[in-house]
Amino acid sequence: MIVGIGVDVVDVPRFGRQLERTPGLRARLFVPAERELNLRSLAARFAAKEAVAKALGAPAGMNWQDCQVDLDAAGAPAVSVRGTVAAAAEAKGVRVWHLSLSHDGDVATAMVVAES
Repeated sequence: MIVGIGVDVVDVPRFGRQLERTPGLRARLFVPAERELNLRSLAARFAAKEAVAKALGAPAGMNWQDCQVDLDAAGAPAVSVRGTVAAAAEAKGVRVWHLSLSHDGDVATAMVVAES
């Protein structure tokens, strides 16, 4: 059963300017493995984290580093949660995450489905 759906769109150049203006933002939003990725990949991962939050009903106190986008064995993006995000997901009965990422020009998009 679907527990929640989240979608987010990120303007890649605008996101890049935010990262430049706020040097600590990269460390606050991303785990070490994500931080060195190119800007388009970072924007897509941020969109995914936002989409996860939306799928969970935007719980207060969510730590952005408790949600990570990994690549599975086939190279497809996959959501990995722990800590505050895992607790919110468990409270809603989420057992499976479905994630789709897309880039087109200056836009990065993420769609998340949380399933029990």
